[in-house]
Amino acid sequence: MGWARDFILLLPNLAVAVAVLVGFWLLAKLARNLLHRLLRRVSHSEQVNRVLGQAVFLALVAAGLFVALGILGLQKTVASLLAGAGIIGLALGFAFQDIAANFMAGIYLSIEHPFRAGHLIQSKDIQGIVKRVHLRWTEIRTPQGQIILVPNKQIFENPITNFSATGQRRVDIKAGVSYGDDLEKVRRVALQALEQMPSRKPDTEVELFFEDLSDSAINLVARFWIDFTSKQSDYLRAKSEAIERLKKAFDQNGITLPFPTRTLDFAVKGGESLSQALEDVGLGRGGGRRPESSH
Repeated sequence: MGWARDFILLLPNLAVAVAVLVGFWLLAKLARNLLHRLLRRVSHSEQVNRVLGQAVFLALVAAGLFVALGILGLQKTVASLLAGAGIIGLALGFAFQDIAANFMAGIYLSIEHPFRAGHLIQSKDIQGIVKRVHLRWTEIRTPQGQIILVPNKQIFENPITNFSATGQRRVDIKAGVSYGDDLEKVRRVALQALEQMPSRKPDTEVELFFEDLSDSAINLVARFWIDFTSKQSDYLRAKSEAIERLKKAFDQNGITLPFPTRTLDFAVKGGESLSQALEDVGLGRGGGRRPESSH
């Protein structure tokens, strides 16, 4: 019969097509294993490594399938499958563009790793310790203990502050001293107080700068460095200790931390005291109005 003869004639091509498909399948497994080994060196997300490896595997198997269909003379079928796959991919791209964006951002964060698990980071108004980078979101634990799942797209599109990357952090202490204080003495006392802090990095210097002349004080900022990994409490503890030491040293050396002062002028003409203004209207000392006596 005709169909049997056609099938017999097709057997060599069928054997070649099956061999090609098996070859592509073996090649896909090899490529997936090699990609897994490579990604483990640059990415710390097992999910991302597994998804990328599986994507390469499926792509090679699909390529082998198309080649096998071409060997069998089914070019029209191949063209139809490619057209259908393109249309489906386009539709899915529009329908799930946010998910796709988060997915691609997750791959970028896992490969480039601008931060790692355990780092203290801040993105926009969210600050906390990174727990894990997932395919769609990054898991962050805030200093208050809450877990926030931040979409990877949001982290990718906004600036990231990584407090743990360098292993150290600078503590800035701002204060104000009276205009009557000796600034050289203020500098000496402040530097001595902060240099004795046990949490300060010993290989760094304490810096002090006078910033501006305000209404009631001369403002200064003192800066020093501490070892820092990811605990925000270490930074806050060092800052609190620095404020205590600075206040105690200023008190012991007669350096004044002034309060804001205001001058109130109750007269139309500037420079007139309150007592003089009250006397002018008959309400000051010796100017009180006497009550009228009734007869």
